[in-house]
Amino acid sequence: MTYGLILALVFGYLLGSIPFGLLLTRAAGLGDVRKIGSGNIGATNVLRTGNKGLAAATLLLDALKGTAAVLIAGHFAPETAVWAGFGAFLGHLFPAWLRFKGGKGVATYLGVLVGLAWQVALIFAIVWLVMAFLFRFSSLAALAAAVVVPIALYFMSTPRIAVLFVVMSIIVFIKHWENISRLIAGTEGKIGAKG
Repeated sequence: MTYGLILALVFGYLLGSIPFGLLLTRAAGLGDVRKIGSGNIGATNVLRTGNKGLAAATLLLDALKGTAAVLIAGHFAPETAVWAGFGAFLGHLFPAWLRFKGGKGVATYLGVLVGLAWQVALIFAIVWLVMAFLFRFSSLAALAAAVVVPIALYFMSTPRIAVLFVVMSIIVFIKHWENISRLIAGTEGKIGAKG
């Protein structure tokens, strides 16, 4: 069983480490997305190129790799789904191909959540959309949603999944430390602002 969990974690990592934001912007002739804005490979930074379609595609693909990891691993062995999802999340954050400098994990976090507890993923989406609409800060919206998710999971899902998302939410906060500092200083870039 231990080998199965390790295999699921590695499988999830490899799937999660595909840098869709970087690949899509390069394919579109927009260069290296890591050289603009926050230097991130995620959808929010891709949006800073001015190409909303690419940003939406990045968001969707980064989420889908989390969902796919959960569903594929879960199909073969349901108990490995959580590990595959965590692996996908880590792969997005720390892809070996990019010297372990990946995205901040929010879309993949959501994708894993869709695969494990889709009802709570709806709660995540609602919180994110409301916060983004009110304040226009993607980072603040993500952080607020990452606080709500483990609480919702505690009441609506299994303890194992709730614990996983406590860990993942803590990592999301750590990865957003610079954003938090900019939010406090009033210098954080708003959604849609270019590079």
